[in-house]
Amino acid sequence: MNESYEQGELEEWMREILAKDAYTIHPSSAPYPAIRRRGLAERRRRVAVTGAVLAALAAVPVGAYAVNGGGGGRGADTAAPNPSVSAPHAPAAKPSSAPDDPARPATKGQLLDGITFEQAAQGLKACLRAESAPPGSARGLGKAKDYRIVLALKKTGDSNSAGDGINVVAVKEKPAGFRVVCTLEGGEASGISVSSSDAGPPDAGPVLPDVNGGKLYQQSFIDKGHWKLPFRWGVIGTVEPSVAKVTVSYGGSRATAVLDGPWFVAAGMLNRQVTLAPHIKGYDAAGKLVYDSDTDSTYQRTLP
Repeated sequence: MNESYEQGELEEWMREILAKDAYTIHPSSAPYPAIRRRGLAERRRRVAVTGAVLAALAAVPVGAYAVNGGGGGRGADTAAPNPSVSAPHAPAAKPSSAPDDPARPATKGQLLDGITFEQAAQGLKACLRAESAPPGSARGLGKAKDYRIVLALKKTGDSNSAGDGINVVAVKEKPAGFRVVCTLEGGEASGISVSSSDAGPPDAGPVLPDVNGGKLYQQSFIDKGHWKLPFRWGVIGTVEPSVAKVTVSYGGSRATAVLDGPWFVAAGMLNRQVTLAPHIKGYDAAGKLVYDSDTDSTYQRTLP
């Protein structure tokens, strides 16, 4: 009897202990929603962009882009006719009729390879929409109507980004020298490069090539010596009002740039492998050489 009593008392004592310490055997579940919120906030913080940045974008459908091959443009290496000495800078383009569209380029010759203004405008809108991180997002970059398109040209794929497509260069006045290069592949936004004249040297001369504009005139360094040819190239940058003419030569191809407000843009077709970057020269209204990239210590004259 005493043995049964002691056994029952022991069982009751064990049940009491287990009831009190159950949480030590089965701990409370982790606060998953709070952890997830903290993780998302940290990820957004890490991908914040400032200054010159190449942002990776989510794919956003923007419709089909009919981009003609470079064959039709091989005979014309210039983006547009030479600017007049008496009026060296093309007037700022008027805004397009659609209230949310960017302004048009100063000349039709700045839209190359069969790309229409409507396609370029829709592509720019897609890139700005696709950049969704709060810092430097579409809200931070502004709306398409804040920009003017200055160049649109075919993009030739390489080992780093195999698909062909188009690049659209758009600029706005504030901050000074601010531009974006919107990249579209297969009709979808695939990337956006952001830069401004603040990224240039403090003692810049009258002509300032875009310090991050290499994506318009070079293929991936992985393909060094084995570029896909023919290759449509472009060069962009800013000029002071005293500059009346800018020329660009690249691998035997020569172009006279369009001066669109404070910007110069040039394009051509490359038919052979190169190791040197585009050679850029600037002249004043009297024809005097005022800038030569070969003597610019801040300009990278060789390709990576």
